[in-house]
Amino acid sequence: MVARWWHGLIALCVAVAIVLQLWITIGVSSLPPGHAVGTLAGTELLGRLLRMVSFFTIQSNVLAGLVSLQLALRPDRDGSGWRVLRLAALFGITVTGIVYSAILAATHNPNGWQEITANTLLHYVVPALVVVGWVMFGPRPRIGLRTVLLAMIWPVLWLGYTLVHGALSSWYPYPFVDVDTHGYPLVLLYCLGITVMLAVIATIYAALDRVLPPAPHVASPTSG
Repeated sequence: MVARWWHGLIALCVAVAIVLQLWITIGVSSLPPGHAVGTLAGTELLGRLLRMVSFFTIQSNVLAGLVSLQLALRPDRDGSGWRVLRLAALFGITVTGIVYSAILAATHNPNGWQEITANTLLHYVVPALVVVGWVMFGPRPRIGLRTVLLAMIWPVLWLGYTLVHGALSSWYPYPFVDVDTHGYPLVLLYCLGITVMLAVIATIYAALDRVLPPAPHVASPTSG
């Protein structure tokens, strides 16, 4: 029962944060036109919505919210495809929390209760709840080599999309993927570093999946 409530709380936090972020996105101005890194303003509504969903933060939180909602309904949820989504959400939201806290927070200054609340939920509350929830409630074992490899497809596709979208729009969600400022050689090096970091964190979760007690505490299928 506690696991259901915990996962349900995560899903609720994500829903509140996404609604607030949509409110912010709709409310910012389309004029004057702008392409500043990480900003939503400066383009028409459709463009602002596209910018919003282009953030790794938004995608990782949505993934975390979806799998958490499923776990609230069924804490022992399983399935090969679901394992991939669960791991992607897990290492994605972990990286979101780490990168924002260590790098981006120093240059990001949210204003107003909507921005502050959404920022706190997306970058601090949800990442912490997801990681702690996985440690306490699992489900595991669920992570094998095949699951790790398939889960890595999403961040690699995100990096590719980010570079293509940036080349077409001159807008980038984060400074470290800003080709206009850093050039392709350095940005590609950053992308390689990001991919390695994600793979390492996914591998750490896979190792912990083997050594931590099975959860829920019932017979679980062999990890795959």
